[in-house]
Amino acid sequence: MIPVFSVIGSKSDVGKTTVLCKIIRELKDRGYRVGTIKHDVHSFEIDHPGKDTWKHAQAGADVVAISSPKKMAIIEKLEEEYRLDDIIQKINNVDIIITEGYKGGDKPKLEVFRQGITDEIYSKDEELFAIITDTPIDKKIPQFGFGEIKKTVDLIEETFLK
Repeated sequence: MIPVFSVIGSKSDVGKTTVLCKIIRELKDRGYRVGTIKHDVHSFEIDHPGKDTWKHAQAGADVVAISSPKKMAIIEKLEEEYRLDDIIQKINNVDIIITEGYKGGDKPKLEVFRQGITDEIYSKDEELFAIITDTPIDKKIPQFGFGEIKKTVDLIEETFLK
């Protein structure tokens, strides 16, 4: 079973993506293969009008895959959103999966808190394994500053990868 955790924040613009990208780079520097899943509450497009895959979808294909020697993508039309665990089952060949979002999900959470943007910690204490913050939080949960990514990844390694 591939370990999974979520990077969450109660609001937009608190720094989730920045923190996640720094964690990915540090994990890669340590030799790990990393998978990510980004949750988007809106509709999104990764295919562009006029491209062959877009034309395939417009013609009625329910699943369109594009593959090259360097990467592969599958675009699937859905009747309803996949559950996170169903998406996780589709990912192979990684040491860890990190989601961005899924704050209501059941995976362990690293919450990003920024004073002035966030009013309070969103997650329940039992859901959290760490907090990235710019101000001390009155909780008995490991807390790291935004510049302490190596220490954060030490905890991630200890918690999920050892």
